[in-house]
Amino acid sequence: MSSFKFDKSGIDNLIKDLDSCADKVKSLDGSSVSFDVLFNNRFMESHTNVSTFEEFLAKGNFNVETEEDFESIPDDLFDVYVQSSTDFSSWEEMLDAATDLYLDDQLDF
Repeated sequence: MSSFKFDKSGIDNLIKDLDSCADKVKSLDGSSVSFDVLFNNRFMESHTNVSTFEEFLAKGNFNVETEEDFESIPDDLFDVYVQSSTDFSSWEEMLDAATDLYLDDQLDF
């Protein structure tokens, strides 16, 4: 069996890193993030053939001016569009991936 040896400075550094991460998580609690930030150019260019979320919606013939406009898009219709235009199988999968990437960036993972 392998064993690990921790020294005091290593444990202190680990505790400091965990405290810093906890502070970052607390700062994100309850905050909202715009789709432009969540679906930034890097994300969109990696997973679609457009650069922005706005272009993505326009290319799918979705006229979205407000949050209500977006929420009124039928889920099944948007899932079909996401599946045909991205490397994701659903809107939920795309949203989860963008959220995970955003959190990784914010928490320095």
